[in-house]
Amino acid sequence: MNIETVFNTLAVIAWIIAILVTFLIIAQKMRNQPVKKGVLIISLVFAGALILSLVSAGIVFINPEDRGVVISALMPEGYRKEALEPGLAWIVPFAENVISYPISKQTYTMSIASGEGQVFGDDSIEARTSDGQKVLIDASVIFSINPNKVVNLHVDWQDRYDNDLVRPVARGVIRNAVSQFEIEEVYSTKREELVGIVSDLMTDAFEENGLIMHEFVLRNISFSDEYAASVEQKQIAEQLAQQAAFVVQQKEYEADQVRASAEGDRDAAILAAEGRAEGKLIEAEAEAKAFALINEQISKNPDLLNYLYIQQIAPNTQVIFLPAEAPYLFNLNDFNNPEEIIAEPEVYTPPAATETETESGGN
Repeated sequence: MNIETVFNTLAVIAWIIAILVTFLIIAQKMRNQPVKKGVLIISLVFAGALILSLVSAGIVFINPEDRGVVISALMPEGYRKEALEPGLAWIVPFAENVISYPISKQTYTMSIASGEGQVFGDDSIEARTSDGQKVLIDASVIFSINPNKVVNLHVDWQDRYDNDLVRPVARGVIRNAVSQFEIEEVYSTKREELVGIVSDLMTDAFEENGLIMHEFVLRNISFSDEYAASVEQKQIAEQLAQQAAFVVQQKEYEADQVRASAEGDRDAAILAAEGRAEGKLIEAEAEAKAFALINEQISKNPDLLNYLYIQQIAPNTQVIFLPAEAPYLFNLNDFNNPEEIIAEPEVYTPPAATETETESGGN
């Protein structure tokens, strides 16, 4: 309860008291029991009630979120040029009155859904795109009254600024902005650009009429049933195309895997062949070096071949029969030790005949 309400209440009570006092004094006089100084009492009571009424009519309290426009019969224009600021203010009783306007943020909503906006029922904005498609726009406009232009707003629009200013300006600006884009741009690629254009145009229009534009909210975009069906078919076709592209990509991936596997097998076969060839080359080089060493040893020791030949004979062999013309007879026990080198073979010489054998033979 503010001071203005308190004075209004006191003024009402004062008038009630004044009426009751007047009634009592008159009743006493009718009973031939006049009240001393009754007229004076009635005058004082009525004077107090009048003073309180004047004070309550002249004192005004403006809330922090409001500004007051003073309608005055004393001014040539019919109003004060300056709005009342928040707090207590004084106006001429019964010659002036105050109309408060909120300067806090307000929202005006236009929606296709009943009960969401200021207008009951479908209040969406029907617009045409540059390619002739019909769209339905749900939008909200967040604005406030410019505190420095409250008086001008009152003179031009009074309390009709929301329905007669905000609503038509917003709908007209949205229709003009939508007409600059194709339908796919409106709901996809250039939606933010559309919001920016609408915000700029509404800001200029509101500023000229004493309003401050804070934000334009593009709530929803709806299409005609025919276009919605075509969009759905297009989306289905795009999904099928994406699925086909995915299948092709998968097949290409599988082909790449098979190709990579074949290349791997080929490289492995090449490496294996190269390894075998290199192994044979190393083996051949080793054999060549071995033969060179063998030839060198044979050239230094010709009897080495006989030694190697004897090494291949069975170990249990003790006697070797040689042809009659062979001049050598080997003692095989001498070759049991492989570290010994074959010595010069001994020549077998038959023993000389004794005298007895000679005589017997002679006989």
